[in-house]
Amino acid sequence: MKKSHVVYLVCTAAMIGTGLGAAPASAGHMTHVVHPGESIQKAVDAADPGDTVLVAPGTYRESVKVSTPGLTLRGMGRGTVIMPSAEKAAADDTCAEDGNGICVVGTEDENVKGVTVANLTVTGFKHTGLFSMATDGLTVRNVTAAENGVWGIAQERSVHGTFKDNTASDNGDAGIFLANTIKAEEGAADTQGTVVEHNRVEGNRIGVTVRRLRNLAVADNYIGGNCAGVFVVGDENKPKAGDLVVRDNYVVRNNKSCPKTDRLEALQGSGIVLTGAEKVLVADNTVEGNAGKSSMSGGIVLAKSVVGAGNSDNEVNGNRLRDNSPADLVHPETGDTAKTNTFEGNTCGASKPAGLC
Repeated sequence: MKKSHVVYLVCTAAMIGTGLGAAPASAGHMTHVVHPGESIQKAVDAADPGDTVLVAPGTYRESVKVSTPGLTLRGMGRGTVIMPSAEKAAADDTCAEDGNGICVVGTEDENVKGVTVANLTVTGFKHTGLFSMATDGLTVRNVTAAENGVWGIAQERSVHGTFKDNTASDNGDAGIFLANTIKAEEGAADTQGTVVEHNRVEGNRIGVTVRRLRNLAVADNYIGGNCAGVFVVGDENKPKAGDLVVRDNYVVRNNKSCPKTDRLEALQGSGIVLTGAEKVLVADNTVEGNAGKSSMSGGIVLAKSVVGAGNSDNEVNGNRLRDNSPADLVHPETGDTAKTNTFEGNTCGASKPAGLC
């Protein structure tokens, strides 16, 4: 039976050109090609597990929901642009109704597995450029998420994620936002090895936010020009946020000024901030020129959370810091728990209190 907009991948390569670098399709897996004026969602709905939806350059005004295991949604670079529709969202289009561009969602009972979103731009959405929930093994790669109202790329209640080589810029809150859940008070969740690496995150309120999570890595990212670079957020819930790595990032001049919100004070000049976290390794980062006057301003800052939860058993090692204000290392906490945080081998000029460098 013939499917609309479907060809074998080998035929797709012949049509579009060898520059795509596409590999041969697995037996039975199809490639659905979408051109300007056609619907990405219709192609996604027609796809079977393991298929690819390949979107040609152009502007597509729609939201796209993916819940098919193993599906690849791939553009052809930044010229494949997904923007909000001018038309009112259909009653059953929850992705568009919630103000999101691309939604990758499983169910309460089962995570959707093995989805890939790659090589496209998602911009101008009221809430989130790319939102995912209840996923296992989601890969987001070479996606540009810009000028969205809240988050550029966001994920909650998911495991084994890979966020690599993306650009998240000028979004209203975090460029990349990862959380256990945003609608309930719960202890930190184990992401089972989620990785955020080689991304460029700039011009957002916060570059990368990791909220109430454990077992993940934020590594080798460029994080600059935000109000704050990296936030690892915990609170009084158990288990605590932590047991994760922030390393080899370039965190520079996050000096944009952002007003306070209901949950957080005004932000400016924060490099890497830990609040209410435990067993976080902050290592081998370059943190330069982050300057501000909030209680969380400075290069690497360990501060109590908004509910007063402290940090414990964190290691700040081997970082290169300079020209951060009020100091390169800031650790205002006191007490026995605070003393379990260690600072070793860092290159820096000043700390608050003195003696951490």
